[in-house]
Amino acid sequence: MNILRSPFSLFSPRRLAALFLVFGMFAASWAQAQLRVEISGVGATQIPIAIATFANESVAPEQITAIIKADLNRSGVFKIIDTSDVLSESSTVDFGDWKSRGADALVVGSAQRLADGRIDVRYRLFDTMKAAQLSALSMAAPAQSTRLTAHKIADDIYQKLTGIPGVFATRIAYVTKNGKEYRLEISDADGALPQVALRSNEPIISPSWSPDGGKVAYVSFEAKKPIVYVQNLVTRQRTVVANFKGSNSAPSWSPDSSKIAIALARDGLTQVYTVNADGSNLRRLTNTGGIDTEPQFSPDGRSIYFTSDRSGGPQIYKMNADGGDAQRVTFSGNYNISPRISPDGKTLAYISRREGRFQLYSLDLTNNQEQRLSDNAQSEAPSFAPNGKYLMYAIQAGGRRSLAVVSTDGRVKQTLSTQAGDIREPTWGPFMK
Repeated sequence: MNILRSPFSLFSPRRLAALFLVFGMFAASWAQAQLRVEISGVGATQIPIAIATFANESVAPEQITAIIKADLNRSGVFKIIDTSDVLSESSTVDFGDWKSRGADALVVGSAQRLADGRIDVRYRLFDTMKAAQLSALSMAAPAQSTRLTAHKIADDIYQKLTGIPGVFATRIAYVTKNGKEYRLEISDADGALPQVALRSNEPIISPSWSPDGGKVAYVSFEAKKPIVYVQNLVTRQRTVVANFKGSNSAPSWSPDSSKIAIALARDGLTQVYTVNADGSNLRRLTNTGGIDTEPQFSPDGRSIYFTSDRSGGPQIYKMNADGGDAQRVTFSGNYNISPRISPDGKTLAYISRREGRFQLYSLDLTNNQEQRLSDNAQSEAPSFAPNGKYLMYAIQAGGRRSLAVVSTDGRVKQTLSTQAGDIREPTWGPFMK
C-alpha cells in the first residue's frame, strides 16, 4: 500500500530514492523549462472580442497584447477576432466598424516607460454593441512585472464580461521530476515564470497553498521518511509541522490559514488530525479501525471532507471540523479518493476508479448529480481554481506525466507539459491580494 501521498493512491506509485539531498530554497530562480499549454475545446457560448495591439508596447520586456490574448483564448470563453490595428486608450473608436468585424467587445491600450523604469500600462474595454465603456485601468509596475500586469488586465476583462473573477493572475504549485531530481516549483497559472522552491533527490508530494497565498505546505522525504513542512514563499523559512512515527501526509489548510489538516499513522492506521500552522496543538479527529486520510477543509471551515475505507472500500466522507460522526458523501463507484471542494462549497471533485480507469469526477452537492470530467485512464490530484470554474489535475499518458485543466462543465480542456521531465501534484493558488 502506497503511503507517500495517500494509502489509497494505488495507481500512482512513487519509489523512494536512496540518494542524498540536493536542496536549496530558490537556489535557482528559474526552472529549466517553462510549461507548454495546449488547448482543446471551447465553452458552450463564446464572446467575440477584438484586442487591438497596445500602442508603444515595445517599451515593455514582453508583449502585453499577446499575453492578454493567450489568457482569454485559454479560458475557452472568448472568440478572439483577428486584428492588426494599433489603438491606445485615447484613440477614437469606430464602434460600427468593430461591430461589422464581428466584435462584441473591444480592448485598447498603451504602455509607457516612466522615469523610474516602471512600465505604465493603461487600457480600456468597450461594449461595441452599446457603444459604451465597460472598464478602464492604469497600472504602473516594475518592468519585470509586465506579465502580471497583463494577467490583471485579462482578469478584469473576464470579470466585466462574464461577472466571474478571472484567475489569470493567480499562481500554481506543482512537482517536477527530471531523472533523480524532484523540484517543487511555483509558476504563473499559465505555466510561465517558473521558480524552484525546493530541490531534492527524494520525493516531494502533496503541495498545498495557504489561503493567504504566502505559504505552501508539502510532504518531503529528504529525511528518508515523509515529513510535513510549511514553507514561507517570501522569507523562504521552513517549519516542520508533522514529524511523527510512521507516515505524515496529506496537508490541507483551514480557510483562515491558521490550521492544517493532516493524515498521520503515528498510532497505527492512518487517521485525520489537525495541527496549527506552526506545528503546535496537534489534535486527533478520527478514531476508527480503518484508514482515514486526505482531509480537506470546507470553504467555511466548519467541515472536513476525507477519504475512508470504513465502508469496505475507499469513499469520501464529511465530518465537523472538530471531529465527531461522519457522513458518507460518495455512493457511485466502489473506489473514490482525493476529495476537493469548490470555493463556493457546492461541488465536490474527486478521483474515481471505474472499469480500471482512474478519472476525475465532480458531484453537485445540491442535487447529487455526478459528472465525469477527464478522459485519461490515470488522473490524480485535482485542484480547483479560486473562482471555482476550472480544475487542474495530473495525468499520465505515453509513459509521461503532465498536468491538465478542465472547466467544471467539461467543455474546455488544456494540457500543460514540459520536455524537461514529468510534472505532477498540482495545486492552484488563491487570488492574489
